[in-house]
Amino acid sequence: MGIITDIILPLALAFIMFSLGLGLTQNDFLRIVKKPKEFLLGLLSQVIILPIVGLILVLLIPMPMEIAIGVMIIAAAPGGVTSNVLTSFAKGDVALSISLTAVISILSVVSIPIVLSLSLSLLDKGNISDISLFDIALKMFLIVTIPVVVGVIFNNLLKSFQKIAKNISTILFFLVLLGAILAERENIVSYFAQAGLVTLILNIIMMVIAYYLSKFFISNISQQRAITIECGLQNGTLAIVVATTIFGGGIYLIPAATYSLIMFGTSLIYVYIVRSSN
Repeated sequence: MGIITDIILPLALAFIMFSLGLGLTQNDFLRIVKKPKEFLLGLLSQVIILPIVGLILVLLIPMPMEIAIGVMIIAAAPGGVTSNVLTSFAKGDVALSISLTAVISILSVVSIPIVLSLSLSLLDKGNISDISLFDIALKMFLIVTIPVVVGVIFNNLLKSFQKIAKNISTILFFLVLLGAILAERENIVSYFAQAGLVTLILNIIMMVIAYYLSKFFISNISQQRAITIECGLQNGTLAIVVATTIFGGGIYLIPAATYSLIMFGTSLIYVYIVRSSN
C-alpha cells in the first residue's frame, strides 16, 4: 500500500465529508422529526433495500467473487454529496436530500461493516476471518463520522468557506474516480465488461424501486424526486476508499468506478425527463 491509498485517498474522503458537515444546520436534523415518513422511506430504500437488491444481483449473475464484493461495497455506500446538486436540478426537495445524505453517511460506520460481513459470509467464506469488522468500523468513523461532525461544529465560523469546500470536494471526487480508473487502465475494458452490466442494472432497478415506493407513500412530487435521486447516486469516493484500504483495491474497486460513471448518466436522464414533464 502506498502513500496514495494510505494517506491521500482517506484525506480526500475526509475533506468531502467535512464539506458535507459544513453545509448542515440544526434544521437538517430537526426535519427528521418533523417529517419522519419521508426520511424513513429514503432511509429504508438506501440502507436496506439497495444492499438487498445488490446481493440478489451478485447471486444471480455469474461474476468473479471480487467483482461481487465490489458491488456490495457500492450498494452499502451512502448517498453522494452530488445527489443534493442533482436534486436541485430536478426541482426536488433539496433539504430532504441533504438530511438523507448526512444521516446515512453518519450511520455508514455501522451499516457498511454489517453489509460487508453478511456479504463476505455468503460470497467469500474462505477470507472472512482476514477482515476485521472493527477495523472497518474504526476507519469509517475516522474518515466519515468525525469529519462530518467537525464540519457541523465549525459551519458557523466557516460560512464563507462552504461554497469553496463544495467545489473542492467535487473536484476531489472526480480526481479519485480518475485515479481509480488510471490505476487499472490496462484492464479497464475487461473490468468494465464484467462490472458495467451489473452496476447499470443495480442503478436502474434501485431508482425505479425508489421512484415507485415514494410515489405510493408520498404525495409531494419534490420529495419523490429527492428520494429517487438519493437512491441512485452513491458515494463513489467512499466505496473506492473502502475497496482500496480494506481489500487492497484492484478489481474490488472496479464496480465503484463503473457505478460512479453510470449513475451520473442515468440521473441526468432522470433529471431531463422530470424537468421536461413540468
